[in-house]
Amino acid sequence: MRFRKRCLEMHALRTFLFIESRFMPTTDLFTAKTTGELRTLGYRERSVKDELRENLLHRLKNREPLFPGIIGYDRTVIPELVNALLSRHDLILLGLRGQAKTRILRCLPLLLDKKIPIIAGCEINSSPFRPISKHARDMVEQHGENTPIEWIDREQRYGEKLATPDVTIADLIGDIDPIKAASQRLHYAHEGVIHFGIVPRMNRGIFAINELPDLQPRIQVGLLNIMEEKDLQIRGFPVRIPLDILIVFSANPEDYTNRGNIITPLKDRIDSQILTHYPRDRAHAIAITEQEAWLDRVSPAQVRIPRYFREIVEEVAFQARRSEFIDQKSGVSSRLTISAMENLVSNVEKRAVVFGQPAAFPRICDLIAVIPAMTGKMELVYEGEQEGVGKVAEVLIGRAVKEVFKQYFPDAFDAKEGKPAQPRPPEQSYYQEILNWFEEGHTVDLSDTMDDAAFAAALQKTPGLRRLAARHLKIESEEELPIAMEFLLEGLYQHSRLGKKAVDGTQSYRDMMGSIFER
Repeated sequence: MRFRKRCLEMHALRTFLFIESRFMPTTDLFTAKTTGELRTLGYRERSVKDELRENLLHRLKNREPLFPGIIGYDRTVIPELVNALLSRHDLILLGLRGQAKTRILRCLPLLLDKKIPIIAGCEINSSPFRPISKHARDMVEQHGENTPIEWIDREQRYGEKLATPDVTIADLIGDIDPIKAASQRLHYAHEGVIHFGIVPRMNRGIFAINELPDLQPRIQVGLLNIMEEKDLQIRGFPVRIPLDILIVFSANPEDYTNRGNIITPLKDRIDSQILTHYPRDRAHAIAITEQEAWLDRVSPAQVRIPRYFREIVEEVAFQARRSEFIDQKSGVSSRLTISAMENLVSNVEKRAVVFGQPAAFPRICDLIAVIPAMTGKMELVYEGEQEGVGKVAEVLIGRAVKEVFKQYFPDAFDAKEGKPAQPRPPEQSYYQEILNWFEEGHTVDLSDTMDDAAFAAALQKTPGLRRLAARHLKIESEEELPIAMEFLLEGLYQHSRLGKKAVDGTQSYRDMMGSIFER
């Protein structure tokens, strides 16, 4: 039994070392310059789908990251993608705009080998052991085991094409090149006059088509043989060129299901369909924006963004994705919050530089600067068009503030009108001290162009405001406190406990009843 156990252990070790050698070719292997040297060093060739599968299994076993930079898909999209690759499937990523479909596709080459050998000078990456092009076959016939090879990186094995109505079969598959025929004095029936398209040039690699429904149906037909039989034929040449390729697509579900621009035979040949989605919670959304937005800037002023401000910016997108003013079939891209955060930081940075401040915080009144980042990224329905895109953007920002306010502060209404989040005296509202001050006719005028001292002074005069803001928000510095106080006022306004009037960039908070009578 001990001998048998030892034999099994040795067999397992040899198997592991064999697999490891296939995943990570040694440096000695990369020194091979001819097919003979490659064969002597024991190079084992795999199909691209087997290569992806085995490298993926290797990463899974070692718990290595599979798709770096992809956030929020750990339990949804990525497991389905892993299953498709392990099944050696051609696949399509189906989702609305701004759901990281292209980024996922561009991560796939990370699962390829670092380098692979091809016959030197071959346009379609012919294997040293299985030449498929006219050039490669001639080289092998002429040089035999001394056929020169070259090594190509994984990045060279990924090709991508954006599907547009003007894409032709020649772009994807290839055509006869009259210039090549003339310069090399070849007859048009000679195989050497073929100019290969991007698909055969990605032989032994990955080819991606973005926005597949935009590809004309007659061009989609040209992909059928490649998807099923894995070969292609160009013009009238009798030779059929076998391809070793993984084909992946991306598409928008509105185009895919409603416009019907993907022909049925092509749909049938796509092995796996994977649905993407927008971030399902604010934490993932914040992480995406932090990763993608240009916030790490060289600037004389440092912009410090409190957590609740990041949540407000992300909540704008969440509100838009369920707004009655927005066409939900078009979606609201994650690029909205990325651009919005960049504009917000720029507005704060501008103010800090003007007033010579080394650091600054964003204000609620700075949120007006994010509207230009929103308007071009929302498709409005009829009701939204009636309101106007600028007004819709303001409404969404207000709803976002209201939603985040409820996360940090007690209910904005009296105990009789809503269940309080914090204990309070039964005879009055939790915010009664603030509301009474405004009922006496006082106002607070704020603007994104005020310096920090004036901004803080305008807020400090409201009794109880500082105390409540400091109680419910985690304030890390005295400079941040006025920002929290403004957030509290805006939350009361969004809950209709205070009124607000905006004139020439100045926002004036006042008593609710007074605002009604002014109208």
